Amino acid sequence: MKAYSKLTIGALLLGSMAAFAPAPVHAQEPAKVVFSLDFVPLGRHAPWYAALAEGYFKDEGLDVSIIPSQGTAQVIQAVESGTANIGFVDVPSVIIARGNGSKLKMVAINYGKAPYAIFSLSTGANVTQPKQLEGLNLGSGAGSFTPKVIQGFMTQKGLDANKLTISNVAPPARATTLLSGQIPAIEFFVMSKPGLEAGAKSANAELRTFLMADHGLDLYANGIAVTEEYLAKNADVVKRFTRAALKGWKFAIDNPDKAAADQIKYVPSLKPEAIVAEIKIVADLAVTDETKKNGLGWFDPAKMKSSLDFVVKYVGVSGTVPAEKDIYVTGFLPNPAIKP
Repeated sequence: MKAYSKLTIGALLLGSMAAFAPAPVHAQEPAKVVFSLDFVPLGRHAPWYAALAEGYFKDEGLDVSIIPSQGTAQVIQAVESGTANIGFVDVPSVIIARGNGSKLKMVAINYGKAPYAIFSLSTGANVTQPKQLEGLNLGSGAGSFTPKVIQGFMTQKGLDANKLTISNVAPPARATTLLSGQIPAIEFFVMSKPGLEAGAKSANAELRTFLMADHGLDLYANGIAVTEEYLAKNADVVKRFTRAALKGWKFAIDNPDKAAADQIKYVPSLKPEAIVAEIKIVADLAVTDETKKNGLGWFDPAKMKSSLDFVVKYVGVSGTVPAEKDIYVTGFLPNPAIKP
């Protein structure tokens, strides 16, 4: 009788505890998250759509919407205003924005290698070494800070940055001016390589891609950023989003064809072969010795500090120069790590 009573009481207690226990994530109302890309959807963004299509966000109890932008400045504005909750932005832009009063912080880094590249033709400038930047006429944008990054890189290499000539060429015209021989070199993100390669082939030349990160530019680029306010109120959402997103990155790197098909479900105007080509390029930016050891999204605080120092010294920050602790926060990467 006593044993029966204990069992009965135990069952009642367990039932009561279950009644008051928090519901599993998947049983709760999904948390709505608006995520802003750094540009219009392109093949380089396939990992985010793979996370959506493969159900990784859903598995984390998240209802994620992906919106486009027209550059990092617009992403920062969207996240600061609440139009987006989380943004895909680059570290230099966050540093500059913090100097102007922004409250964004990085929680993960997707591009461990910076995507800044200089393109030329084998029949033209044929840039393959840093020394060739001296005396080069480079097509770039007047409003871009990339020329300052290139000049900072040159200074670090002991080169005379004043010997680099910058010609103002609008982004839509850069490929044409390079392929027609009007200008010997242009700067673009390395993700532009597949299209430029095809154009160079048509011009009976070979494209030369000079990725500064492969020649010593030690600078973090794009990653996941949120405002301090959103982070304080939604820390668990940010953790879940980051974990799901990095699963999407791993999936896209391992399965580029399937990731391309996933993205086309949401962006039907894209071509699968173009998506796959860009996935392979961003995989090179994401899969580094650091991330092989520590997992996708991981970043080194020491390299964050050196990235901050580089931007302050060579690019420039108006207003108050942010402290190292202002540009990132740790503790939001998945455990166990998601290794490529």
